[in-house]
Amino acid sequence: MQQLLPVAICGILPKNVRHTITHLCSFFSSICCKVIDPLKLDELEDEIVVILCELEMCFPPYFFDIIVHLVVHLVREARLCGPMYLRWMYPVERYMKILKRYVKNHYRPEASMIESYIA
Repeated sequence: MQQLLPVAICGILPKNVRHTITHLCSFFSSICCKVIDPLKLDELEDEIVVILCELEMCFPPYFFDIIVHLVVHLVREARLCGPMYLRWMYPVERYMKILKRYVKNHYRPEASMIESYIA
C-alpha cells in the first residue's frame, strides 16, 4: 500500500501534502513490521513529531483530535511491549462480527450465539 499511495495522490494533492502523507505511511509501515530495530525507534520517535507538525501546517486545526496525538505514543508502546502485530485487535473484532451474526434472540444474545455456533 505504501508504494501505491504516492501514485494515487500524485495529481490530486500539492507536493508538501503528498510528501507528509507519504512519510506518515512509511512511519506506520515501519512501526507495524514484525521485526523492529530498537536503535531505529529513537529515529522514528523524532520523525513522527516532525510529520505531525507538517500535518498541522497542511490541514486546518479542526482536523485534529486526540487520536492524532496518540500516534506520538506508538513508538514508546512498541519499545515497551514489542511489535504491534502481537497486540492488534483487528482479528478479535472481525471474529466478534461473525459472532454477532449468530444472534437471533436479542433478549439472550450469549445463549443465541452459542446455539448458532454449535449448529
